[in-house]
Amino acid sequence: MSKKISKSKPKKILKIVGGVIIFFTLPSLLFFAFMYFKYNEDLPTGEQGQAADQLATKMLNVLNHDAYKATDYIEFTFKKHHHYKWFKTENTCEVYWKNVKVNLDLTDLSKSHVYFSDQSADHLEIKYEGKEKQDYIQKAVDYFNNDTFWLVAPYKVFDEGVERRLVKTEDNENALLITYTNGGSTPGDSYLWHFDENGKPKSYQMWVDILPINGLEASWSDWKTTDTGAELPTFHKLLAFGLEIEDIKTSEQSSVDSLQ
Repeated sequence: MSKKISKSKPKKILKIVGGVIIFFTLPSLLFFAFMYFKYNEDLPTGEQGQAADQLATKMLNVLNHDAYKATDYIEFTFKKHHHYKWFKTENTCEVYWKNVKVNLDLTDLSKSHVYFSDQSADHLEIKYEGKEKQDYIQKAVDYFNNDTFWLVAPYKVFDEGVERRLVKTEDNENALLITYTNGGSTPGDSYLWHFDENGKPKSYQMWVDILPINGLEASWSDWKTTDTGAELPTFHKLLAFGLEIEDIKTSEQSSVDSLQ
């Protein structure tokens, strides 16, 4: 004799599933809504011209831009996961993560190479020519664009395709709005730089495609005077998260030759 299936059982299962989904998603949605209304800001307007350029120049002078320009090599580790040996003058960089090494030729990506380290053979590097080679190269480019920006962004304010605007904040302080109209991984992004009493960057707000909330602020702090005299940050705070930049080394051309 066959049993009758209760019509209420599927409904009960759906209610349970729905309850679980709501239990896990509702707090996230409420948190995002709170963050959005607390931090989201419209992109400010500002004036292009001499005043904006003077503010940008003051920032560069405070950071010893001449020393940065003379720096040919920068090595650093970003968030303990990505390591870089950046030959700035040659526009090449060795990018390391996990067991992957990519020798990037930033002038001509087709000349880039991918290597895997063999953990069982004293980290012997094996050149990779497989079908995913270009994927690894592109990932290295994306890592490089993001991580070096967190290191040297102030020095890029006069790069080609960059727009500078002077903005007056609510506290009547001068801030510098930078918009990248081309280049990098996300052209069109804007950053509003805030300064301390000496004209040194202390934070910026971001209007970037990668973030769902406009105007989030990240600190620029724990500045280090490197061996070449360039000033580079070692820490950023974004909301409750910290972005550490460690193992910074710099050198000029005479020392770079010995590294290669």
